[in-house]
Amino acid sequence: MTSRLRSNAAIYAPAPPRTGKRGRPRTWGARLGSLAAIALAPATARVPTTVGRYEQVETVMLTSIDCLWGPLGAETPVRVILVADAARTCGYQIALITTDLHSTPAQIVERYADRWPIEVAYEDAKHIFGVGQARNRTRQAVQRTTPFQFLAMTITIIWYALHGHHPDVVAEHRARAPWYLSKTSPSTADMLAKLRRTIIAAQYHPGQGATPSPAQINQVQHAWAAAGL
Repeated sequence: MTSRLRSNAAIYAPAPPRTGKRGRPRTWGARLGSLAAIALAPATARVPTTVGRYEQVETVMLTSIDCLWGPLGAETPVRVILVADAARTCGYQIALITTDLHSTPAQIVERYADRWPIEVAYEDAKHIFGVGQARNRTRQAVQRTTPFQFLAMTITIIWYALHGHHPDVVAEHRARAPWYLSKTSPSTADMLAKLRRTIIAAQYHPGQGATPSPAQINQVQHAWAAAGL
């Protein structure tokens, strides 16, 4: 488990060694100070470390603390990592907690940063592909529908990467929305819109065709509306 730790979390030192005296041995060590106090303490080791996160390589100051945390109990040792900006001389920006005592602090920081693409994928799946909107009631339907929707999203992205992408996609979008200056790559919505347009275009053939029925016209109009036009 690797997660973010609240700034007011109470952490404790590992249990002290047994004294050999009668009675139950201690399972918790002394309570450590607040995370802010630990970060500001002169004796705290701040190690400059190069990490790759959020598509950037940067140097941050890491402080590693082996300790215990109340919600996990005295039987589960954890490691707390304070991440600070190298340009700042005090404090920290984020605290991470992990049960992985074997990975390096840099690996833990990078692992936590890797969650962001997963969060984006979940958001796109829910708001664009409708994952979770199905009103299923049976167990098998619930277990099948959501994975199928994620599979459809995956196939769409793969199709776009192999056959649907064009370098002018971003330029066209920025021409329609010139205020959107931060857009540098196609979004999941762009990929889905391109696929819908391709499917619609494939339904028409050159030559004189039969007059479409009102149902077919409505179907095409709904598809274009869903494509964002």
